[in-house]
Amino acid sequence: MKSSEQIAEEWGLSKITINDLCNKGKILGAVKQGRKWLVPDDAVRPADGRVSSGKYAKKKDGKTRPLPIGVSDYVRAQSEYYYVDKTLLIKEFLDQKPLVSLFARPRRFGKTLNMDMLRVFFEISAEDTSKYFVDKAIWKCGEEYRKHQGKYPVIFLTFKDVKYDSWESTVAKIRGLLQNEFGRHQELLSSSELAEYEKAYFSKVLNGEASAVEMSEALEKLSQMLAAHYGKAPIIIIDEYDTPIQEGYSKDFYDEIIGFMRNFFSGAFKDNKNITYGFLTGILRIAQESIFSGLNNLTVNSVMDDEYDEFFGFTSSEVRKMLEYYGVADKEDELKDWYDGYLFGSTEIYNPWSVINYISRGCIPQAYWVNTGKNEVLEDVLTIATDDITERLYALLRGEKVVARIDQNVVYRSLAEDPANIYSLLLVAGYLKTPKKELQADGAYLCEVSIPNREIASVYKSEILSHLMQIGAITRTTANMIAESLYANDIKKLQKAISEYMDKSISFYDAGAEGFYHGLTLGLIALLDNQYRIKSNRESGDGRYDISLIPREKKYPGIIMELKWKSGLEEAELEKLSIDALGQIDEKRYDLELKEEGIENIIKLGIAFSGKKVVINAKQSVL
Repeated sequence: MKSSEQIAEEWGLSKITINDLCNKGKILGAVKQGRKWLVPDDAVRPADGRVSSGKYAKKKDGKTRPLPIGVSDYVRAQSEYYYVDKTLLIKEFLDQKPLVSLFARPRRFGKTLNMDMLRVFFEISAEDTSKYFVDKAIWKCGEEYRKHQGKYPVIFLTFKDVKYDSWESTVAKIRGLLQNEFGRHQELLSSSELAEYEKAYFSKVLNGEASAVEMSEALEKLSQMLAAHYGKAPIIIIDEYDTPIQEGYSKDFYDEIIGFMRNFFSGAFKDNKNITYGFLTGILRIAQESIFSGLNNLTVNSVMDDEYDEFFGFTSSEVRKMLEYYGVADKEDELKDWYDGYLFGSTEIYNPWSVINYISRGCIPQAYWVNTGKNEVLEDVLTIATDDITERLYALLRGEKVVARIDQNVVYRSLAEDPANIYSLLLVAGYLKTPKKELQADGAYLCEVSIPNREIASVYKSEILSHLMQIGAITRTTANMIAESLYANDIKKLQKAISEYMDKSISFYDAGAEGFYHGLTLGLIALLDNQYRIKSNRESGDGRYDISLIPREKKYPGIIMELKWKSGLEEAELEKLSIDALGQIDEKRYDLELKEEGIENIIKLGIAFSGKKVVINAKQSVL
């Protein structure tokens, strides 16, 4: 149960309005305790005076389609599941006609499904595949676009699952992918247009006998053979081209995979007369190691560009339509808070993976996207974090915007060379958005960046906590002790837990004040965000407190922290500094904000440190 004050803040209404709704019985399950109303946790702000329990309501005819979780097969997605029509991507492409297009977007934003849609649309097939498009937006655009349907041979490879620990295993996986793709074109073995040596090469790849060098020529040779057989150059589609490159970086076979991919893509796209169009998708815009070296026909489209901005991820109107279809239109505010906020070009985009998981699982907000894979980017950032980076992460977690230079040409290896590249990597990987950007003369952008939504904020916090535990700054026992002491309202246990946390943090961080403040605050945010809203350096009473923890539920106490630092102090001096810090909380009435929030149980902590020593004095007040 939540208080009317908490509900008022969450719903963006006044406390008086919430109490009025409760008095009129319009919030089901609300109960009155004394003079205060308590509201069920799963209640939501009603758009029309009603409140939903959170479970989506199926249509009256019971024929709602399931949502396509993990479905990247276009034919199946559009026929068996709720499908968000992205076929106008085809129109936009045919209007512009770039020879080779690279779409750079974060993982799980519909890249593979869109590429399979392109394959089905363009590919020559014994089946009449136009039936999969006649009820879609592209078919309404006219004969100019329909005439391209089913008219081209297509080479299609997706590297999204090429995630192995060694170069040998990676080569074996790529060999299998090429076997499967050559197997889709076995008509070439009986083609009168091909020479015997070409068929011999085809058979070698088909039988899994090709060496790494021979495989690196596969796209070039297969495109030649398809063009000769059909009298029309093929379309080449490569999905998630950079997945094996990222694995190579993290698993120490970077040079091998870069060398292979450079030859692989060069044969396919550079000066290849046997290609009609080429499509690639990935997270990185383009590899710095020039795997597309000399490819002057490549058109790159990234999250910074306006072209194709609506085709990867869901737009607001698409999400609203989906919510209405499943009978949960009243969940729009919550959905927006958790999964909206990305900016592709100038269009606001929802994370599609999280949206469909949220609706299909009864509209329970969780971090769905961030749990679908490793977060190596954040791990690397924290490993090399400078004081400036730590300070900016701290600001981002407070919901602030920071200014950063975004260079879209960076790769993971450049992180160690220049830690400032972290913002570029975080952006392309889906961990930041750019509310404001300005193109510079060198092609980079000067941007304001911020965290897109609550889901991404949660992964920052969890990664920071994980990092603190890895480097020994905090143990799981300490984390549990802090959580348990807050739940039990045990001030002595809380004081002991925070003292242990700070003592270990000081052992890791430099003894200087600034680095420690940041490390302490980030750690506490990671530890306590589920129970608290954390604020820092805010005005309250007659001054500005250091840290305030405002409980999300009344069972937890409010916490005010005042931190002081001075070098070279003895124990007695450090004790006095801690007592002074505690006294400052009362003197400056830093607890006024908590009292105005209706918090009756407040813990005040005066924390002093010098070098690697820390002393905490605590005081509890109950109204």
